[in-house]
Amino acid sequence: MASAPTRQAWLHGGRMAQTTAAVALWHLLLFGGALVSLFPLFWLVSTALKLDGREWLFPPEWIPNPARPENFLDAWRELPALLFLRNSTAVALLATAGNVLAASFVAFGFARLRFVGRDFWFLVLVSTLMLPSVVTLIPTFILFRYLHWFDTLLPLIVPSWLGGGAFNVFLIRQFYATLPMELDEAARVDGASSFWIYWRVLLPLSGPALAAVAIFGFIHHWNDFLGPLVFTNSVETRTLAVGLKLLQSAYGTSWNLIMAGSVWMLLPVLVLFFVAQRYFIRGIALTGMAGR
Repeated sequence: MASAPTRQAWLHGGRMAQTTAAVALWHLLLFGGALVSLFPLFWLVSTALKLDGREWLFPPEWIPNPARPENFLDAWRELPALLFLRNSTAVALLATAGNVLAASFVAFGFARLRFVGRDFWFLVLVSTLMLPSVVTLIPTFILFRYLHWFDTLLPLIVPSWLGGGAFNVFLIRQFYATLPMELDEAARVDGASSFWIYWRVLLPLSGPALAAVAIFGFIHHWNDFLGPLVFTNSVETRTLAVGLKLLQSAYGTSWNLIMAGSVWMLLPVLVLFFVAQRYFIRGIALTGMAGR
């Protein structure tokens, strides 16, 4: 009959084996999910390197043979790429700055100021997330046409400075709720105004939440297709997302060049995410801690 220490060792060894098997299975599932998620990116790069017409081969040619990296330069030469890049960069940076500043300012009012109907109006604001953007597309187009903003970059930039977006306000407001009210009270004792508290006390402490909003905003405005398609008309005001459509015509479509251009579009987003992912994840995590 096994002694007590021997039985405990067996039990401990069994638990360790079960834990190791569970961890291995979990990592295997994560690895499989990563492969599925990365497959579209792999197919994008693979098609971008293929010769014209070989993207339709069956069975598919997974590894281009021969590979043609010149497609990336051809896609750049076929378009006024520098003009489109300038427009996309201007829209993405200016609109993202508007999202961050306007949303943080509105969120400060909902989180730190007391006024009649605050919770009701915040509920109204959040409820607008259920309203599809296409519902307001025609009235918005008529408004910008009346303001003579059609075929300019203003319709793509200015709205971001007028509130910052309901989701961004909600995200930053939840982060503000995790900061102690004693900070505001101490500042008011020193004679600080509400704007001074927002600008000099809360905003410097809100780096993670602001980073999350900035990443969301930049990705949205950089990849936006519908807005530039509706509100711009000339080549001089097109962005990269819409400009890639110029590679598609009634006489044929160079899918390898479109995929190569899409890789160019994807690079800034990937660089931004990998550089700022630590702040992004921290900001998303901390916005769910309100009320603790």
